[in-house]
Amino acid sequence: MPIEASEVAIAGRSEKRLTRSRSGTTTVPPPTPSRALKKPATKPMRTSRTGNRPIVRSVPSEDVLARLAGDPQRAAILLDVDGTLAPIVPRPEDARVPDDAKRELSRLATSYGLVACISGRTGEDARRLVQVEGVRYVGTHGLELEPEAERWRVPIHEFAATVDWPVEDKGLSVSFHYREAADDEAALEYLEGVAERARVAGLVPRFGRKVLELRPPVQADKGTAVRRLLAESGLGRALYAGDNTTDLDAFGALEGLELGVRVAVSSDEAPAELVRSADVIVGSPQELLGLLRRL
Repeated sequence: MPIEASEVAIAGRSEKRLTRSRSGTTTVPPPTPSRALKKPATKPMRTSRTGNRPIVRSVPSEDVLARLAGDPQRAAILLDVDGTLAPIVPRPEDARVPDDAKRELSRLATSYGLVACISGRTGEDARRLVQVEGVRYVGTHGLELEPEAERWRVPIHEFAATVDWPVEDKGLSVSFHYREAADDEAALEYLEGVAERARVAGLVPRFGRKVLELRPPVQADKGTAVRRLLAESGLGRALYAGDNTTDLDAFGALEGLELGVRVAVSSDEAPAELVRSADVIVGSPQELLGLLRRL
């Protein structure tokens, strides 16, 4: 018999209604990559809030969290950073991981077979933000693990220089945030035009939470990063937590494992598909911390 989230203390509450944000992504040509590209999401991101009631997700009667915690050396804890460990803030450079979350990660790193942060930031920047030893840091949605991405570093930055918008430089990718824009609709319209130009230039545009990211046409995402990390560690059990469209790739990478737990950190900007795909839903980074304390 399923256990309701209120019984296992892992559900979040929401009082905000469903909203919708527009987005677009595209696929690309030159230079031809050595492997076939996985097509990114091409529909506008839909958000996931329910109306004035608990967000509840059933969990099998054999508590999956207890199974992970019962043999931690056989399991991995894999986490996004922004919006998952660190609350979303208007400017990425102002983000902070709370000290109690850092302490919890440090504890987990001493007992689990692998604890890793897989971020859209560079790995170096994710390490600076999280500041926990014993944690593996993988940046730019897994691109840092793919050598062929390096040859796109110069073309991406040359293209970014033609865009009249503040740019976040991630080394192998660039991002254009519009969270602080005075007019969301006008900002999105402008950045959709940038996305189309980027596609023509051979880059891969992808929209997320109030951001457009431009990436190389290389088969790399959080899913490929998860698979590589688990293969390197020889682990068949894993929990992954994330809050954004790019985390869906990581959710998919847990398919076929002995035990895979998908945790969605919900918000009024979270894509509906992420919530639908999750095994467990929490309502904030703080609620995720409560879940991690059970492991």
